Parts: sequence; structure tokens; C-alpha cells
Amino acid sequence: MASIQPTAAPKSGKPRATKRAFHPDMTPMVDLAFLLLTFFMLTTTFNKPSVMELAMPTPGPETPIDPKKALTLLLDKDSEVRYFFGLTPSPATDQLHRTTLAADGLRQVLLRFQQQPGGVVLIKPSNQASYQSLVDVLDEMNITGQRKYALVDLTKADKELLAAR
Repeated sequence: MASIQPTAAPKSGKPRATKRAFHPDMTPMVDLAFLLLTFFMLTTTFNKPSVMELAMPTPGPETPIDPKKALTLLLDKDSEVRYFFGLTPSPATDQLHRTTLAADGLRQVLLRFQQQPGGVVLIKPSNQASYQSLVDVLDEMNITGQRKYALVDLTKADKELLAAR
């Protein structure tokens, strides 16, 4: 960085001690400021929030679903997921299966169900289900590439099935 050199005073015969002014070199400080600015700008562009799009159907007549091509997920408290194949649960509780939201749980069920073409997943959260478990199930739909799924209210038969557990 350039600095201005003071001119020497005329000699008057007496030797005087010359006082030098202190001039700090700000070049390293400016370099550091630009490095920090660049770092924070880059980290904010790399860390952009991602939003999953959810397409909601327009109100109208209900679309018929083939019971043989449906998987119903019942979300209950404590992140518990119960599922059965079909639209309405049968009175036999042996058709009601239980799984977790882990990668070796619901994801494997969805991947096996995807092998059946034209399948629809019905997601039915109960009043005791947490919002986090619903978001986790929607994430699993996105991860497994499930094309058709719907959020549906619990029916009376579903509530009885959850209560009978």
C-alpha cells in the first residue's frame, strides 16, 4: 500500500529527534474482509431451503379406486404406522400389519407395493398422529417415487381397527 513520505524540515543546526507517524497497513484486514464476505455469500447460496410440491385435486366427484390396487396407511401416535392392502379393513386383524418410519420399514413396504402397476396409497392420519410422522410419510412417498397417493380422513372402521389394537 502506498504511503506518503513527509518532507524533511530545513536544518537549523540543532539535532532533533525525528518523530515518525504510525501508519498501519490495512491490506491484510481488507483481504480478510473480502474472504469472509465471499465465504458467507457462498454458504447462503449452497444452503437454499427445499420445498416439496404437493398437488391437491380440485373438489369434484370422487375417483373410484380398485380395492385390489390400494394400500392404506394408518398413522397413529408414537410414529406408529399400520397398513393393510385394500380400501376397507376386514374384521380379521391378521391383515393389519405394523411397521416403522425407518428406511427398512415403510420404505421397503412401499417399494414392494410399487411393483404392482397402478397402485394407490391412501394415507390416513389419526388425531393422535404427529405432524412429523405425516411429513415423514410424505417424504417416503417422494423418496420411493410413489406417483399416486392421497391424504384421506379416517373412517369409522379405521378408527375401530386402531382402537382394537
